[in-house]
Amino acid sequence: MSGKLKRSRTDRMIGGVCGGIGKHLGIDPTLIRLLWAAAIFIYGTGLLLYILAWIIIPEE
Repeated sequence: MSGKLKRSRTDRMIGGVCGGIGKHLGIDPTLIRLLWAAAIFIYGTGLLLYILAWIIIPEE
C-alpha cells in the first residue's frame, strides 16, 4: 500500500474513486471497477457506497 487513500486525478472514469483505490492497493483499477459494478448490480448498495466514497475520499 502506498500512503494515504486519495481519489485519482489521472486514472478516472467518473470520480477517480476506483483509480485511487487501485493505486493505494497496488492493483489494476479495472479490477476494482469490475468489482464495484458487480456490487451495484448484485447487491444494489454499490452506487450509494461509490457516491459516499466520492464525497469522503479527498482528491490528490
